[in-house]
Amino acid sequence: MYELSATEAISPALNRTRDFLFRPFRWGNYLKFCAVAALTEGTWANLHSNKGGVPAQGTASHGMPMLNIDPGTIAALIACAILLVVLGIALMYVVVRLRFALFHSLVHRSRELAPGWHLYREQAMRFFVLTIVVAVGFLAVAAVALAPFVPGFIHVFRESKAAGHLIFGDFLPLILQLAPVILLLMLAGVAVDVVLRDFMLPHMALENATAGEAWMAVLERVMEEKGSFFLYAILRVLLPFAATMALTIVLILPAVILFAIPGVLFALIHAAQVHSTGATWLVMVLLQVVLGIFMVALGVLMAVCFGGPVSLAIRNYALVYYGGRYEMLGNVLAAPQTAPAAPPLPA
Repeated sequence: MYELSATEAISPALNRTRDFLFRPFRWGNYLKFCAVAALTEGTWANLHSNKGGVPAQGTASHGMPMLNIDPGTIAALIACAILLVVLGIALMYVVVRLRFALFHSLVHRSRELAPGWHLYREQAMRFFVLTIVVAVGFLAVAAVALAPFVPGFIHVFRESKAAGHLIFGDFLPLILQLAPVILLLMLAGVAVDVVLRDFMLPHMALENATAGEAWMAVLERVMEEKGSFFLYAILRVLLPFAATMALTIVLILPAVILFAIPGVLFALIHAAQVHSTGATWLVMVLLQVVLGIFMVALGVLMAVCFGGPVSLAIRNYALVYYGGRYEMLGNVLAAPQTAPAAPPLPA
């Protein structure tokens, strides 16, 4: 496979995405792969921000009342947090397995997820452990970077507690000082994620490489083409952001129209339910639940149908770019037709 620059790889990636989803087009395959891609890439993010203001005067004397939480509530919150962590780890494992399954489908142009799901069980577990270790390490670095700001927040919090309400004006300078650190941590997180998913995963899948072997192979290639990989990293962030922004602009009006009818019905039923009793009240509540579920399902469907292709294009972009620099991956991508993949060699 030819070695393409970061900009040259865009067009082939879009072509591969088009061929994979639409040649031939089947609704079942389209929804299946778009859902998996949207889940594993996390492209369809919420880009809207809520804007609010704080009164210019009285900020230091008025604010949110301090909450007094009893020990029982704190224990319940801790238990819920532990449960969420366990569920999050389980979901992360499923997402990792799906990433390998999607990788197998895209490189071999197969419309089946099951082969990759079963073929890369060992590699997925290794990558999952690596992800956990990297996440813990990243959190440790973040904790060290954020530690100098903790005393300031504690001081303001104590002052707020003594005053009986949160003093937002005193928090603002601390937040402004913290913003650059947060930005650097976010950029570092994106860089680590790109290295893991775009570059190390193919080595671990195709060669059954260990985390160390995959990292050394990636590092060698990056050091040879620092400028090219840097441009790729920039485009890897900007392209999905621009695509998502464009989709958001295009879909705003249709979404408003699409959600207007069930939204108005929901409001009317809720207004009628306030003045109803007995069986009528129960029917109104059930209707609101049904409409709520319908609107959520409609939103998820839109996210899958429109965010999924963007997510698949991102993954194909990574494959096409790195395939020109990783011979084994490039050979599989350039293969004329889908062929059953042999099991990876034992480590």
